[in-house]
Amino acid sequence: MLMLRRAILAAFYRGPSSRLFGTYSSHLKYSNRQRIPIEAGQALHENRPNLIKQGELTPGISSIEYFERRINLASKLPPKSCVVIAGNQVKFASGPVFYPFQQNNDMYYLTGWNEPDSVMILEKPNNDLNQVVFHLVVPPKDAFAEQWEGYRTGPEGAREIFNADESTDLSSLPSYLSNIFDRNEYIYFDTPKDRTNFNHSAFFSTFFSLQTLSDGHQTIMDVIKKKGTLKKICGISKTIGELRKIKSPAELRIMRRAGQISGRAYNQAYANRFRNERTLQAFLEYKFLAGGCDKSSYIPVVAAGSNGLCIHYTGNDDVMYDDEMVLVDASGSLGGYCTDISRTWPVDGKFTDPQRDLYEAVLNVQRKCIDLCRAHNGYSIHDIHEKSLEFTKVELRNVGFRDIQKWEVNKLFPHYIGHQLGLDVHDTPDASRHQSLQAGQVITIEPGIYIPDQSCYPSYFRNIGIRIEDDIAIGQHNYTNLTVEAAKEIHDLENIMQNGVTTKIEEDVVSPLKD
Repeated sequence: MLMLRRAILAAFYRGPSSRLFGTYSSHLKYSNRQRIPIEAGQALHENRPNLIKQGELTPGISSIEYFERRINLASKLPPKSCVVIAGNQVKFASGPVFYPFQQNNDMYYLTGWNEPDSVMILEKPNNDLNQVVFHLVVPPKDAFAEQWEGYRTGPEGAREIFNADESTDLSSLPSYLSNIFDRNEYIYFDTPKDRTNFNHSAFFSTFFSLQTLSDGHQTIMDVIKKKGTLKKICGISKTIGELRKIKSPAELRIMRRAGQISGRAYNQAYANRFRNERTLQAFLEYKFLAGGCDKSSYIPVVAAGSNGLCIHYTGNDDVMYDDEMVLVDASGSLGGYCTDISRTWPVDGKFTDPQRDLYEAVLNVQRKCIDLCRAHNGYSIHDIHEKSLEFTKVELRNVGFRDIQKWEVNKLFPHYIGHQLGLDVHDTPDASRHQSLQAGQVITIEPGIYIPDQSCYPSYFRNIGIRIEDDIAIGQHNYTNLTVEAAKEIHDLENIMQNGVTTKIEEDVVSPLKD
């Protein structure tokens, strides 16, 4: 009987070459690449050497630079203080459909850690900066969760890869945090009223009160409340913002590369004809990624005709007609760093006289404002904005708005001249518009004119919206246009629209930050 059973099994299974599984040619190619077994929750040099060089922790930024950022922050704190920064969690659009993860940029700036549901703590016990302690509290390794959602770096990886002095898993957060608070006098933490752009209270009440936590499912807020009567509680976002606003050479290099990729994408868009806004949006976003960017910096604005009168139009679902202009505000992000470009051009590839005159008016304003972007001038962004209103008034008078008043300029140019740029599109949320610009800052310069369909304005200008935006790195006596590749002079635009792009542009880029 046993022999019969073996014979039956042998008939049905003879290994991969049996009829049951088919016969495969020995000449077929197959992948035998062995990925380096680094089980981390994000790209590293060991598993993505095409993106991250040896010595870097994230694209273009070294482990040493992250260490120096933490020390710079610690140098601004008193002894016996600790900084607590909660990372972001994955957000859901509907049901199980989630958005791409976006880390809390203060945490990312200080650590390079790009996994959800984590907390960083920076502890300064005394005035000796060599004694500063960097803690990471992160989700534990979990084989089941990792099969579904990808590898987690875990507490050990936080120490070995991200150079945390101490790390633990999230379940011990309440007791771990309580012990740290016990030995410090100052707690730096941004509560909801300190910062309105991120809902910490919702974060803590949903994630940190889940059953993954022990110790009575305490939240960070609970621990702070228990210790708050004996401690000094302070916000920290403004202090970090002051550090973030001055870009290092490495940050500027990343932003310059992202600007180059994004600018070239615009030139390729000029060379094509599009019949609807969504196709142009898809073309640009594809070119950003194919050129080496990680993603778009923000939801693109692709606004044809009168849609361009809406500053943040993102419907991008209308038909584009030949007698219209299309206003596009879109750009790529690389290594977490944003670029921000706006361009406006005629759909059919040729400016009409009214379009040309109004476009040249906006471009003249931008040229004059960019020329002010030198630290030795002592201008703030607000100063440049006030100048832009003066320049716009003159330009509008030159194209026929003879008796235009300042309040009308504000109506036709309703937004600010620019903002700071970096890890956030508006970098940082607490940045002042009134401080004099310093070398190393990056700002946008984006004048615009938007003529509504009203009888008080010439009919040939109505329903035209024009915005021209570039990213400018401030120097002491000069500036660098980080997005200079995106053509904007009328003769350049018309030449590309009629003759195409003559220089070869690399696509399917594997290593965007290669030397």
